[in-house]
Amino acid sequence: MAKKAKKAKKIKMKTHSGAKKRLFVTGTGKIRHFRSGHGHKLEHKGHARRRRLRQDTIINKVCAKEIRTLIPYKK
Repeated sequence: MAKKAKKAKKIKMKTHSGAKKRLFVTGTGKIRHFRSGHGHKLEHKGHARRRRLRQDTIINKVCAKEIRTLIPYKK
């Protein structure tokens, strides 16, 4: 009997651990992230500035293309 040839396994990409915790993909496919600077030392920052930092924002298209390689399976 002839032996069957083994199929080569496809290697899966690994998701970047830091990116999967910090980046989110919207329903339309855009990538969102939280603004930096809202973690600590907030007492000397103004109210308006703190309010702005609370909101998340969409990453521009140039950076998003590179980031998609870090989170390939997040849809």
